[in-house]
Amino acid sequence: MPKLMNLQEWASEVYSTPPSLSTLRRWVREGRIYPAPELHGKEYRLLPDAVYVDIKKKKYQRITAGQKRARSAGTLLEKLQHGEKATTLRR
Repeated sequence: MPKLMNLQEWASEVYSTPPSLSTLRRWVREGRIYPAPELHGKEYRLLPDAVYVDIKKKKYQRITAGQKRARSAGTLLEKLQHGEKATTLRR
């Protein structure tokens, strides 16, 4: 198993000018570091190959087949407004 690093060690290896510790902790809370760091005592530890993921630019969400069928049936608001026609509105 690879050796875990704390946030400041990881940031100093990844960035030429590392962000502050409060920014790194905010990124962890918001889920912007993948794989997610683990809380060991009072500090976060993460793998050396962890990466920063900008959640605004791309959606990293795994969708199952059941969720695809549910999405194609229309949203709850569409179902309430249009009744059975909600499935025919989305193609």
